[in-house]
Amino acid sequence: MKNQMRIFFDAVSENESFARLVASGFFLPLNPTVSQMTDIKMAVSEAVTNAIIHGYEGKGGTVELYCAYEGEQLYIEVADQGIGMKDVTQAMEPLYTSKPELERSGMGFTIMETFMDSMYVTSTPDIGTRIFMKKRLSEE
Repeated sequence: MKNQMRIFFDAVSENESFARLVASGFFLPLNPTVSQMTDIKMAVSEAVTNAIIHGYEGKGGTVELYCAYEGEQLYIEVADQGIGMKDVTQAMEPLYTSKPELERSGMGFTIMETFMDSMYVTSTPDIGTRIFMKKRLSEE
């Protein structure tokens, strides 16, 4: 059995906490540990923040959040239809930021990779970016 949900919301910073709460609430029936729930919230928060700040450069747009689970396997996707990236590999390097003037740490993708079991990113300039993440809720 697979349970899934998809929402769309405005790409404004106030909605980052909303996305975190929606994702954690969706996965709550699986009875994750506090640590696992923190991991989910952190990864979603970083992905949504990247969409708002880098995807749309703070100019607004729509962010898509997709969450699903099958058994103990969680699936999370965060997507934007923003400016996209020319070089995903470079963008995923720790400490790399395209917005140094905003004092960004360049650790968003690294944080997502740390808290999820797997993550990959697809991006096309002028079309947008989609982040795919997986996490298994096996016993810690």
